Amino acid sequence: MGKSKVFMFSGQGSQYYHMGRELYETNLTFQHWMSKMNQIIQQNAGINILEEIYNPAIHRSTVFDKLSYTHPAIFMVEYSLARVCIENGIEPDYVLGASLGEFVSAAITGILSLEKALECLLIQSALIQSDCQPGSMTAIVHNPELYKQTSIIHDHFELAAINYSSHFIISGNYRDELITVEAYLKREGIVFQTLPVRYGFHSANIEPIAREYKKKLSNLTFNHPQIPFISCVSAGSIDDIDSEHFWNVLRQPIDFQKTIQRLEAGNQFVYIDLGPSGTLANFVKRNLTSDSESKVYTILTPFGQDVRTLQKVMESLN
Repeated sequence: MGKSKVFMFSGQGSQYYHMGRELYETNLTFQHWMSKMNQIIQQNAGINILEEIYNPAIHRSTVFDKLSYTHPAIFMVEYSLARVCIENGIEPDYVLGASLGEFVSAAITGILSLEKALECLLIQSALIQSDCQPGSMTAIVHNPELYKQTSIIHDHFELAAINYSSHFIISGNYRDELITVEAYLKREGIVFQTLPVRYGFHSANIEPIAREYKKKLSNLTFNHPQIPFISCVSAGSIDDIDSEHFWNVLRQPIDFQKTIQRLEAGNQFVYIDLGPSGTLANFVKRNLTSDSESKVYTILTPFGQDVRTLQKVMESLN
């Protein structure tokens, strides 16, 4: 019996223009689902995601951070890629989402319908853009203990994610605070990267939408997951999922490190990163012990070769 397969879905910060374009042009399944969701979004929000992300006049390296487009675009690419895998006989034994990726997990495992999951993200992005001040998120390549030990960081920002033993993300307000923290990191020679987002997810920066968004979520019905649902908020499997959980997905910190460590303590897996950039695959590799027999696969990256890589993954797993 082979190792259990874990489908992984990443969130904000993993997006870029033209993500998945090669598959969209050549893979009928991917194209079908991308087009279907684009139609749903056009009907509900009046915007065309495909025209934006595959606009030939926009270079791949252009910063892609307008929330009304990035939120649904990330979901669309990840969900479509998951459907490609499933329709080619690669089915998940578990789904694992990080931040926005939990909504993709919810749609794949039947907690929410595809339409309702998209609706949640469209409402969320509209509320954030109307009610929240600009914010920022910065990935720091250092021991997460630095956050607790350094007042210049924890006084200005919240801990948004711990991804592995030398990688964490801070989140919060913008401008002066960010300049102060980045100046400190530069002085100390600490590597960091400001993520392509306009808001501080997993921080008080998004608190202004709490009441209205929770109200919208409370109107939804959440089904029992048909596939084990691994949350990076709780760092484990969840069976009973309610509206409060999906507020916590947006507001509470992500503990990817603990999530993978808990999974690995009980078994070994095939991790398949279905995000646009292979971000979670890189994080998993950093969390595996030297004696782990788990395997990690990436399909999409900003560097292309997506069709060729997909074929290799299919051959390896079928």
